Amino acid sequence: MCAMIEAVPLTQAAEEERFGGKCLSLGIALRAGLPAPDGYALPVALVAKLAAGNESSAAAIRPLFDQLAPAVAVRSSAVGEDSVAASFAGQHLTVLNVMDAESMLSAIVQVHASAYTDEALAYRKRMAVAGEPAIAVVVQQQILSEVAGVMFTKNPLTGVIERYIEASWGLGEAVVAGMVVPDSFRLSNTGSVLEQVAGEKDIELVACADGETREQEVAAEKISALCLQTEQLDQLHQLAVKCEQVYGEHIDIEWAFHAGRLYLLQCRSITN
Repeated sequence: MCAMIEAVPLTQAAEEERFGGKCLSLGIALRAGLPAPDGYALPVALVAKLAAGNESSAAAIRPLFDQLAPAVAVRSSAVGEDSVAASFAGQHLTVLNVMDAESMLSAIVQVHASAYTDEALAYRKRMAVAGEPAIAVVVQQQILSEVAGVMFTKNPLTGVIERYIEASWGLGEAVVAGMVVPDSFRLSNTGSVLEQVAGEKDIELVACADGETREQEVAAEKISALCLQTEQLDQLHQLAVKCEQVYGEHIDIEWAFHAGRLYLLQCRSITN
């Protein structure tokens, strides 16, 4: 009889060929004491079983939801998905604000299927990523952020070595998916504010009690108000310093603030 293939806490995700790049990166973050949310890594073989409808695997996964409740994010972690040459951000599905165990299982199957769309397969071919997709999955506590965004330790627009930050109200997908014109900030490597430019943040993406994420109009006074204050910019600078110590230079960081706390959602090399 074959042994059960199990999910492991993200802190134990240390093999890229089993868990993919995102699980590995988050495992590194948690082992280094960086403020990433807790979660589980589902290895490639387990995700394949869930996608095939294996009920014993599904039964083993359902209890994970209660450990991460009230809401989880289900994210792809494909083997070989992120490198300096190519990033699969936007190619594979992320399912946010999952509110129960059955929806979590459905989201895992959807994430697996997203690696086999015509667009994702074409991107693999264009980027010369060999072989069939191998999809692991991150199941992680959903951070219901008031403000979120991205931070680069090398300015992607100019190539200058500085912190370049884009931020908006609500969940960070609004920034990543280009739903708003975000605020932008430039910080020196010592944390000094070099520039801050207000965007046009007329909507925010919010998590709702029914398990959906929805666009919501932003109050008029917040549309062009900067969504990050000096203290938060300093926290982001300190996070960049710590991430560079762990991951090296020239990195792309996804982050979120909730209830006054800063969370690291993802860290990877900046794509050329």
